[in-house]
Amino acid sequence: MRESKYDLPCNIAQTLNIIGDRWTLLVLHEILAGRTTFNEIKKELNGISSNILSDRLKHLEQSGLVSSSLYSEHPPRYEYRLTESGKELEGVFNAMIMWGRNNLDKCYKKLIHTECKHEVELAYYCPHCKRNVDELEAIELETVDTTGLK
Repeated sequence: MRESKYDLPCNIAQTLNIIGDRWTLLVLHEILAGRTTFNEIKKELNGISSNILSDRLKHLEQSGLVSSSLYSEHPPRYEYRLTESGKELEGVFNAMIMWGRNNLDKCYKKLIHTECKHEVELAYYCPHCKRNVDELEAIELETVDTTGLK
């Protein structure tokens, strides 16, 4: 396992320890987009070296975001799929596409509602209240006392 770059009690920092290396998010995005073999991913990511791509795929597999399966024995070739945990990053990618649409000088994609073809907005939903919410906050989780003392 890799050394953690960020030793901080923060979800963002700990997530970056897994997906924050150069090329890692782009590799995940290619798999999400349906390019599942090493050669397909490498072809789409102009500029990534084979050893870096191999390293990122191994790291993503060790981190539980990607699984691999052998599809050719001679030479050995693997197909890569996102695990359930990896698939949950789709919302992160969508948020990045929407951020880019609103903030980049040159934008390449937008998210649309498949049915009516209009652009969508990001919304947060509270399953308890059963409605979309505008006001939210990140709060600290209570830590578990493993010593039995309070």
